[in-house]
Amino acid sequence: MDKKALSRQVLLFTLINYTGTAIGVISTLFIYPNNKSFLGTVRYVDNVAQLLYPVMVLGASQSLIKFYPALDESHRKKLFNYSLLSIMLMSLAVLLAIPLFVWGSGFDNAHILYLAFPAAVSLAFIELFKRQAQDMQEIAVPTLYEKLIPKIILPILFLLVLNHILQVYVSLYFYVISYLLMFALTAIYLFKRFKPGLNYKFKSLFYQIPHKDYLRYSLYAFAGSFGSLLAFRIDGIIIPELISVEANGSYNIGSTLASTLQIPAVGMFAIYAPLVSGYLKNNNIQELHIKYKEVARLLFFIGAVLYSCILLGVDDLFSLLPTSKSLEASLPVILILGFSVLVNMATGFNSEIITYSGYYRFNLVAVLLLTVINVSLNLWFIHYTNLGITGVAYASFLAMAIFNVAKLWFIYKKFKILPFDMDFFKLVAIFFISGVMIFFLPDTGSHLIDLIYKTGLSIAVNVFITYRFRLVYQVNVWIDKALRYTQIK
Repeated sequence: MDKKALSRQVLLFTLINYTGTAIGVISTLFIYPNNKSFLGTVRYVDNVAQLLYPVMVLGASQSLIKFYPALDESHRKKLFNYSLLSIMLMSLAVLLAIPLFVWGSGFDNAHILYLAFPAAVSLAFIELFKRQAQDMQEIAVPTLYEKLIPKIILPILFLLVLNHILQVYVSLYFYVISYLLMFALTAIYLFKRFKPGLNYKFKSLFYQIPHKDYLRYSLYAFAGSFGSLLAFRIDGIIIPELISVEANGSYNIGSTLASTLQIPAVGMFAIYAPLVSGYLKNNNIQELHIKYKEVARLLFFIGAVLYSCILLGVDDLFSLLPTSKSLEASLPVILILGFSVLVNMATGFNSEIITYSGYYRFNLVAVLLLTVINVSLNLWFIHYTNLGITGVAYASFLAMAIFNVAKLWFIYKKFKILPFDMDFFKLVAIFFISGVMIFFLPDTGSHLIDLIYKTGLSIAVNVFITYRFRLVYQVNVWIDKALRYTQIK
């Protein structure tokens, strides 16, 4: 795919994500605070599904990206079919394991597991289909289904529950059905463009890729992705178990709003993953380093613009809302997790570099470190402080910071590259100084005016300085295009 088409896919991906996020933010601010207990239950099901589906995938989706560049078209189709069969068999194994786990552990919330299972199966196949679409650089439409369908269906179900039209558990069944709908639509879209056939004879495939290498990579990829999800999703299981379902709802409101910052990163990482794999396969470290720094600067700029708006305006925004009282508990979570997302964006696609290099085993070490630190900190903050969900947010931030430092250190040790340069540090200084100065500007006495003038001033100052000193290449491209379009008009 040429650079123009690649940029178009990134733009479409980002626009779709922001559309879904806009719907989610409106729901989070105006609908979900009215029943945080129901929200906590929904997110409990979500988090369990997110932990089950990597077991079903077992690294097959990452292997599809890893080995795809080395294969011809016929063997690429065989690799996809092998991955499809693997997910089917692992899904069956998980289904058989669930009653054994419930019986052996005495797990009190068995109904959560059974609700989460069909959602997890859907996510497993969607993950594979998205990776295939990613290899074809056709990620926008699958993202449309994934990001918009749940964002539309969940607030509708919420309103039906709030108005006593649906019972809670009936609405949960409908929510699970939305995952099945996503699975069906993604499959239809992919198979219209990709015809893998029904060839399930894989002997020639594993002449091209040694089966031992495939299995080894898949297991390491699984361990890394599962550990990563466990580390990042554990708070959504610990909170309802050790604090309350309502607290889980408050935490989810904060994490949902904070996660809006990472949308551009998700899109760029998805699109650039095959390119990173290709650079590493061809040992083109110089070009990889250029892209590494370029993407890190761009993502930090976007994330810092958004985080500055949150930091400067979220108090005033919440004060204007009818649900302001219900949102108070989520405020520190937004600020802490938002900063954590910003740190993650600033380090660029370090996970992708490790995943698609010959050093992918390090991901397992890093994720195990992250999991142990995150779980330990979560338990410490809950049991030994009175911070509640704010302590859980601090635990997630500290674990994420250590995780990123470990990955940066490893990449520098192996490849002698870092995502930082002098322009990056200039950006950090600009955002820090402008943020402090605008934060201490006098209030007008009107929450609406303060919200508009402080966030507007922050955006204007940071964008102008970044553009004027050409610190982020893509920002100058976008603004120059906009200026030319204005002059033509």
